[in-house]
Amino acid sequence: MSKVFTITEGLENLGALRSGGQGSVYKGRRMGPIISAVKLLPTPIYSESDEDKNYRAFSNEVAKMRMVNEVANPNIVKFLSSGITESGSLPYIEMEYVEGPDLCDLLQPPHERIFMLQEVIRVAYQLSNALAHCHKLGIKHGDIKSNNVKYNINTGNYVLLDFGLAILTDEARRTSIRNAGAIEFMAPEQHDGTMLEQTDVYSFGVIMYELLTGQVPFPLEGHTETARNTVMIAHMEKPVPDLMVARHAALPITWSDEKQHLEMQVPFWLLSVINKCLQKKPGERYASGIELQEAIVAGSLNGERQGQQDVLLSENERLQAEVKSQQEAIRVNEDQLAGLKAYALETGAKKNPATGRYERNPKLAIIPKKVLTFTVAGLLIFAVLFAYAIFTKPTYTPGGPLLKNSVFAKPPFINRAYDEAAVAKTVEELEVAKMMRRKRRADSLAAAKTDSPQTKRWSAPKKKKRKKFLGIF
Repeated sequence: MSKVFTITEGLENLGALRSGGQGSVYKGRRMGPIISAVKLLPTPIYSESDEDKNYRAFSNEVAKMRMVNEVANPNIVKFLSSGITESGSLPYIEMEYVEGPDLCDLLQPPHERIFMLQEVIRVAYQLSNALAHCHKLGIKHGDIKSNNVKYNINTGNYVLLDFGLAILTDEARRTSIRNAGAIEFMAPEQHDGTMLEQTDVYSFGVIMYELLTGQVPFPLEGHTETARNTVMIAHMEKPVPDLMVARHAALPITWSDEKQHLEMQVPFWLLSVINKCLQKKPGERYASGIELQEAIVAGSLNGERQGQQDVLLSENERLQAEVKSQQEAIRVNEDQLAGLKAYALETGAKKNPATGRYERNPKLAIIPKKVLTFTVAGLLIFAVLFAYAIFTKPTYTPGGPLLKNSVFAKPPFINRAYDEAAVAKTVEELEVAKMMRRKRRADSLAAAKTDSPQTKRWSAPKKKKRKKFLGIF
């Protein structure tokens, strides 16, 4: 904040609000609670007489601005006073302090990148109203840009600010329009310092383009002299980029598909107005803010009627499509119901008048076709086998043979005569062999008990071998 000083008697400077090529704006306060915006113009006035051309131009413009405020306009900042600073020779203009954001602020986060159509039309009407009011009195603004249009939070109106460029000398005006903040909104004729009512119309078109797309037609890339010259040449020579393409690219992704579709329906009359405002030659634009306002009012009225018709047609088409959709759904449901009715009748179901539903007979069982097929086949096979077993059963006579006249095969037995003597002899031999085995076993046990030398040698305990000790005593 700048140093607090007194601009003139009774008007205190509370600090700089902003500065630019056509002067600085300070927040001022009268001796009391009234807050104002004070603009200091860079054109010095050395003598408060008609002989000083700067003073003469300043006095003429101040008189016009007083005339502007004789008829109050809600879209133009109120003029309060003017004069020469006590501390120097700079003229100042004291205006109403408008509380609220400017259009440039409203295009920055957390706000959306672009304005909605209804708000753009509202800005177009109010800003054209301000221009028409000024041009009726012969006042040209000369510095219309998005940060010179504020939204008054107390009244809800858009207000045009920062008059004073027309008061500058031609040299100061040429310097001012090359300021980085204004060059994006300048008309082609402003490169040589020319300022017309059509100049304000061109800047109006740039603002409308910016609100719809989120950027000016020819953005400034950098703050060098080369970058500024590039923008000036673009204003004079290059065609304006397609507005609808730029708006489509700038649609917020947070908007629903339906809202995006609606916001792309920019009225043709508004596109025509913006296109005419942005013509390179001043003669091809609207002659003044008055003609511009008339075009906007006529377009909005016709557009409103056309818009109502479009809404009705759109709603009619939507309803017709919905009716067709419902009819198709009803047809599908009827087809399904007919099939269900046929199936219900086949299964023996009957409609219950009390409930309105088809109910099957609980005495009937519904069996799947495959299960029924296998069941029937199994029963048929069982029946065939059972019948075969019954009709092929042989006759049986009680007390008689089970199988009558049956012939059995005999095993091939070997005929041998039974030899009793041979059998007895074999038994005797087996007994003798058994006795001999017993005798040999007894003799063996007796021999084991005999004290034979060999037996003694085997049975004598072994002597323990004595270990020899080798050592020195």
